[in-house]
Amino acid sequence: MSVRFTTNVLVVPALLAAGLLIQAGPAQAAGISTNACSPRATAVSFSDGLDKAVIDGVEIGGLSDMAWDQRRHAWASTVDNHASDPSRIWFWSDPAHAHVVGAPLVLKKPDGTPYDGTTADNEGLAVLPDGDYVVSSETEPSIRIFGRDGVQRAALPVPARFAPAPAGQATSNATLEGLTLADGGSRIIASMEGALSGDTDATVHRLLTYDKDRHGRWSLVKQSAYRTDAGNRIAEVQAYGKDSLLILEAAFDATKGNSVSLYAVPNLSRTPDIGKVADAAGRPSLRKTLVADLVKCPTLGATAKQPQTNPLLDNFEGMAIVPGGRTATVHVISDDNFGATQVTRVLTLSARLP
Repeated sequence: MSVRFTTNVLVVPALLAAGLLIQAGPAQAAGISTNACSPRATAVSFSDGLDKAVIDGVEIGGLSDMAWDQRRHAWASTVDNHASDPSRIWFWSDPAHAHVVGAPLVLKKPDGTPYDGTTADNEGLAVLPDGDYVVSSETEPSIRIFGRDGVQRAALPVPARFAPAPAGQATSNATLEGLTLADGGSRIIASMEGALSGDTDATVHRLLTYDKDRHGRWSLVKQSAYRTDAGNRIAEVQAYGKDSLLILEAAFDATKGNSVSLYAVPNLSRTPDIGKVADAAGRPSLRKTLVADLVKCPTLGATAKQPQTNPLLDNFEGMAIVPGGRTATVHVISDDNFGATQVTRVLTLSARLP
């Protein structure tokens, strides 16, 4: 099957043939659903097939992202970090019945030595049209490009203020969490999980836009302001359409569990550049529209290993969009942090994106 990749999403006819798109049944088509998470979104299925799976003696866990790899005909997810284990990309198939396919790819430094949990915290993943992997790490933070052999080929410039304090203004473990492609793969958008200390409004999160020139060089061309709901972080961003983003906001409460909301953001290019703004508090931010509150989804029969208002919920941090006519298929994947009380879960939604 040949599938053309654009902005981390796939061409509709090929996906229909592969069975990756969710086609609306009569009730959905009529706007009636018993599985509604909101007027715009419906829960379709979930799979815990990847949870605590062991492949050749290696436990799968810490999956914080997902992107389609058309050359492997499989979904790809990085392990964020796990002690001194080498950094890996796992490949898997069928979000409704998730299972590993093939061997993982180890991510290596330019000298060929592996990155590991002490040198990288890989949270975002995208696959470029030429097959190279773009991976964002929270440690430095960094955005690196790896070849199909897993060896680092390049790195994008990240301003010094985005480094964790005291070197910069970011909070440790709250830097470049989200990553997506736009404009057919000629644009990379990365999102900050938390706010910079220089931005005195804690709900302001910066999005970084990189463009590739005709010589293949990437440069930072814009920073945009996005405001989360109070107490939320940005766990993932995904581009869709010509100039829109779907943003995954998340939070955790020890008694209520995880909360996750999906917001659509149109007209990304129309927002002002705040790259030279020291404090973005009070500056114009991206307009957003609620697509789904996952806490309000039906449980679909899911169970939880820790307190959750909705047992379907877990630490959802990765997301992918598959376009499809009037509705899109949205997959989200949870990071279990290799913990006994968390689950690696793939949840599939059908959503109308504005």
